[in-house]
Amino acid sequence: MTRKMRNRQDRVEFHRILLLVAVLFCTHYIQAQKEPQYTQYMYNIGGFNPAYVGTTANPEISTMYRIQWSGIPGAPRTLRLGTNIPFSNEKMGMGFNVINDQLGPMSQTYLDLAYSYQFNISETAKLSFGMDVGGSLLNVDFSKGTFENPFEPILNQENISNFYLTIGAGMFMYDENWYVGVSIPNFLTDETYNQEVATVIEDRIQFNFIGGYVFDLSENTKLKPAFLINYIDGAPLNANLSANFMFNEKFVFGASYRFGSAVSALAGFQVSNPIYMGVSYDYSTNGLGEYNSGTPEFVLRFELGKSGGGSNNGKSKNSKGKPKQIDTPRFF
Repeated sequence: MTRKMRNRQDRVEFHRILLLVAVLFCTHYIQAQKEPQYTQYMYNIGGFNPAYVGTTANPEISTMYRIQWSGIPGAPRTLRLGTNIPFSNEKMGMGFNVINDQLGPMSQTYLDLAYSYQFNISETAKLSFGMDVGGSLLNVDFSKGTFENPFEPILNQENISNFYLTIGAGMFMYDENWYVGVSIPNFLTDETYNQEVATVIEDRIQFNFIGGYVFDLSENTKLKPAFLINYIDGAPLNANLSANFMFNEKFVFGASYRFGSAVSALAGFQVSNPIYMGVSYDYSTNGLGEYNSGTPEFVLRFELGKSGGGSNNGKSKNSKGKPKQIDTPRFF
């Protein structure tokens, strides 16, 4: 056997082992890590913090598709569809999210309905509280894939198909050029332990912390550094840092870094007043970088009811001339 053939065989075997390890990890921790991973989290805040859903200037619909570790068979795929609907009283909002996360033989679908209420804490700053109620549909079909390895007896069990009720909450505080927030996707950890599948899944509360600040570098240039931190007791901290530039309120370019995991490039374009398209690409900085061709992620957002008039320097005004909601830049 030539050296090239041996390297190819070793690579295939590594893919199999990696997929197995990922399946084992996720069957143990899929409930613990409630939120699928995103690089363009700044365009997906409503997906993990229900307090955000009433803070947009106009109703919006957004979709996101992420291809994790492209080139590795059975690697994660995530699809999200979400809505943010602010009410006309400028105090309340609603949102709906559907997220499908796939990894090898496992598929999990999250559905939730979110509600938020906000009030002014200063002349321009607002504080929003939100709750969401929904469920998680978990399906694991062990007949999918071939697992030729010493751990195969662990997978020799019946398929999993279960539904879990989820109740989450969040807080989101913001002004014209900054925001901070914290959220918990699900409080009902005891519910999972009481289920038949509790021997496979261990549930723990996850905390999400997010924040950002928009700097006006010039009349047509803005810079926004931001962070997202996911914390689960007993699991490694997942910390993301990013910096995005916006030019002429149309073009977005930036980069992000996920500690110990990946470095990313981001770009976006405001195709028209209601339509924004974004793309990002992750390069793995850990050992996986040798075995995958990166992680692309795509975002498409429709902002409903957005007028075609001129810009207000990124600030939407109400009848009293005070800032209404977050309008442009659409960093948050």
